[in-house]
Amino acid sequence: MKNARFELLGQLQRQYHQHHPWRLSRGGLFIAHSYAEMTRKSLSWWDDVGFILNGRRIIVWWQHPRYVYSSAIEDQAWQEAGVGPQDNWLTEGGTKNYRKVGRSRKKLVSYTSREPSQEQRQHFDLLRDIEKRLSAEGIDFDITATWKWERLTWAMGVSLVAPLDVRNEVELAAVANLARRLILGKTTLEVEFPGYRYGRADWLVEQQKRPEHLLQMAVLLTLQ
Repeated sequence: MKNARFELLGQLQRQYHQHHPWRLSRGGLFIAHSYAEMTRKSLSWWDDVGFILNGRRIIVWWQHPRYVYSSAIEDQAWQEAGVGPQDNWLTEGGTKNYRKVGRSRKKLVSYTSREPSQEQRQHFDLLRDIEKRLSAEGIDFDITATWKWERLTWAMGVSLVAPLDVRNEVELAAVANLARRLILGKTTLEVEFPGYRYGRADWLVEQQKRPEHLLQMAVLLTLQ
């Protein structure tokens, strides 16, 4: 028996794809980021890639287990630091910036946030110190390879955690190919990465490349 909701989403996905074409690479991939700053020794953390399968868009949100581990460290740091001052300095008390659009008219074009309070700065410093300590020591947290997909109105979304490295378009294509084979049932993560786990020991070995991670994250965020 057909599922009416799934049928509708499938129709919406095809319609969206027809009216909003993707700009694809020669290999048929939607590539969101540049890899100009990456080297063969770089650690990769997360990326997005898209492709077309059976007339529908597939968007893959890939994360390396080290990125999931890093996020777990950030979460634990927030828990240890506790609730900080309720100072909404980013959204409250800022300065409005206007631009003249005529002799007597002006238009609001931006906001300048005010400085955080001293209490807020102290809480940020505490949070940063805790996160630095946890990064140096590691935490008891293990990650396995996982994937799941969901139906969206414009594409099929695939969330994939897998120990691949993406430092260029060739390696990004490997992520897309893995996602395609998982969707089609031609492989499983257990087959691709038998017994795989990422934990404290793996994280500590990679910590010497941590500054490079920060640079790459800044580049990816800038390009979005």
